[in-house]
Amino acid sequence: MSNNSLPIRPIWRLQGFIDEKIPEGLDLVNAIDKLKKEKNAVVMAHYYQTADIQDIADIIGDSLALAQKAVGIDADVILLAGVHFMGETVKILNPHKKVLIPDMNAGCSLAESCPAESFSQFIKEHPGHKVISYVNTSADVKALTDVVVTSTNALQIVDSFPKDEKIIFGPDRNLGSYINAQIGRNMTLWNGACHVHEQFSLERILQLKKAYPDAELICHPECKHQIVVLSDFVGSTAALLSYIGRSSAKRFIVATESGILHQMQKSYPDKELIPAPPLDSTCGCNNCNYMKLNTLQKIYLTLKYEWPEVVVDEDIARKARRPIDAMLALSQNFKK
Repeated sequence: MSNNSLPIRPIWRLQGFIDEKIPEGLDLVNAIDKLKKEKNAVVMAHYYQTADIQDIADIIGDSLALAQKAVGIDADVILLAGVHFMGETVKILNPHKKVLIPDMNAGCSLAESCPAESFSQFIKEHPGHKVISYVNTSADVKALTDVVVTSTNALQIVDSFPKDEKIIFGPDRNLGSYINAQIGRNMTLWNGACHVHEQFSLERILQLKKAYPDAELICHPECKHQIVVLSDFVGSTAALLSYIGRSSAKRFIVATESGILHQMQKSYPDKELIPAPPLDSTCGCNNCNYMKLNTLQKIYLTLKYEWPEVVVDEDIARKARRPIDAMLALSQNFKK
């Protein structure tokens, strides 16, 4: 799959975005700030958003941080600058608030690799298994799940189950394989993957390591096994950011979505960051085209019209909240 193309999306999501000409000379940053105050709105953004969106966000983080901070948020309107499943998670945790996303086309190749109907059948074919689902799933899949995990807490949550517990893990086969290898599990894995983390080129990374022998390779556990075993550090987006600050190295090859480089450079301006290249791109970055569908213009129009709005069926939301709450409770225990 080309890095410049988007995976096929379900037709139901093709609801688009507000396409309106922005007044010439409008200061979008100030206009968004004004709308936030008028509407008592909060903008939450994932690390994979573009730098300008990260800079105007009130709350920024990885999937776990966004879920934790979304609980009981003090706002009437929440705009999630990220992808659709993240908006669903925020809505599930804030059922009485208006939750917006700038573009309904901002999906997730990993979530879409795991349709709820197929996953339900997979569960039926493996009776007696606990079901652990990565947060990168639809609300419908979460509703079939016992516990949700993020890349930050997946290892600890899986390890909290008895060693002889039969577990289904979905949808990311790379993350599931990484967990199995790290703690000696034999989870049954759904065969899904993230199109961004699947695209990193081992050959080009090896070329970079040869050109920069002092550079540490750090990667997200959604990457393929060959890149994981080559890496000096493997961790969630937030963990990669934190590791750069702890490491004595001055140069890093970063194998995850390139949006995180903005926060890395802001936090550690003395460090040199080299984005790991994808297989079939002339540029050095590996972008999630879904994440990059969001823009300041769309955020402004979404706040102005309070649309598109994320809606989750009440019964699905009730069922999906249980595994999310289970994850949040377990994550609190890990901090103690």
